[in-house]
Amino acid sequence: MTTNPSIPILDLKEQYKQVGNSIESKVIEILRSGHYILGKYGAELEEEVAAFCGVRFGVAVANGTDALILALWSLDIGPGDEVITPPFTFAATAEAIALRGAKPVFVDVDPITFNIRPDLIEAAITERTKAILPVHLYGQPANMEAICAIAEKHGLRIVEDNAQGIGASRKGHPTGSWGDLACISFYPTKNLGAAGDAGMIVTDNEDLARRLKVLRAHGSAVRYFHDELGVNSRLDEIQAAVLLTKLPFLRQWNSQRNTVARWYEECLRNTPGIILPVINADNVHAWHQYTVRVTTGGTIEADKQLRDELAKELNARGIGSMCYYPVPLHLQQAFADERYTVGAFPVSEQLAAQVLSLPMYPELAYGQVMRISKEIKAILANKISASAYVSPSVMTGVVP
Repeated sequence: MTTNPSIPILDLKEQYKQVGNSIESKVIEILRSGHYILGKYGAELEEEVAAFCGVRFGVAVANGTDALILALWSLDIGPGDEVITPPFTFAATAEAIALRGAKPVFVDVDPITFNIRPDLIEAAITERTKAILPVHLYGQPANMEAICAIAEKHGLRIVEDNAQGIGASRKGHPTGSWGDLACISFYPTKNLGAAGDAGMIVTDNEDLARRLKVLRAHGSAVRYFHDELGVNSRLDEIQAAVLLTKLPFLRQWNSQRNTVARWYEECLRNTPGIILPVINADNVHAWHQYTVRVTTGGTIEADKQLRDELAKELNARGIGSMCYYPVPLHLQQAFADERYTVGAFPVSEQLAAQVLSLPMYPELAYGQVMRISKEIKAILANKISASAYVSPSVMTGVVP
């Protein structure tokens, strides 16, 4: 094993050095105040995150999954309804649909952007379809203008899964400002992360915002008077204070992530066995993850084996990596009742076998990116021939 310092996939301790003193002083203030839930920091956070996303209203909730569930709930989506979403994403996206009693209807993704393909959506629409739930995966905005056009044509609602995309934009419009509602996760590993679980729904619709505030508090607009059933999903003041302290740094941190992404592009370009991520010209990428595709140029099984071996050997050399996500949702046991089979969504299945996320955080240094890239090249040089390299330019994809 290498004697060089370990490079984790994410280093939150480095970020904390920048904001720790301010966070600690706010936390002490909150603890001394005795006001721990739905206080001034939570209200301020709702306003500032909404403004950051280009909309008028924010409703802070306990976590990103609750944000998805409550967003669908506020649209009265439930049993018998269908919601279109991609199968290549974190489980919470489709889980929220299913937990509302609705059916997730999967539509495959583009192999270059990893996002849902709008040109495949209309074929999945039925009389039961109520909404489209696109995901801005890894921080790359989905093709929202095409999705919005489809939704308008068919009278559908749009809920953006913006868990990984805060700070990204498409054609100058921030993610979170395209749909009827957008859901944000502030899990600690996110670009804007709390010190625990936290989430938010943002919207330009005042009626939806009002209802969401009722739903997050047991269906109560006035204390002890319950107009409908709801849940307990309120953001505490400590998490709100942590996020408020970090929010002014988010644009700078995302800019630094973009710089790290350019370094990876420079250092890994034309590496046999590696397909680099591609940014659509209309997008500003948030780079929540820097995710490459590892390929032998052969079968899915061979790609998965090579990807897993690369991850294992990087770890042995002190470099972190992660596969987001190794099993697409249509093949997860939790969705077995939908009776999807292998081959139903071939691009998602291929990506699940190939993707590998490399260390990505604002404080990552150029020398560290060089070392990561050097180790990747050295590992792959012993496992794959240059003739097997597949350039992104010849991959099937529409880069929507």
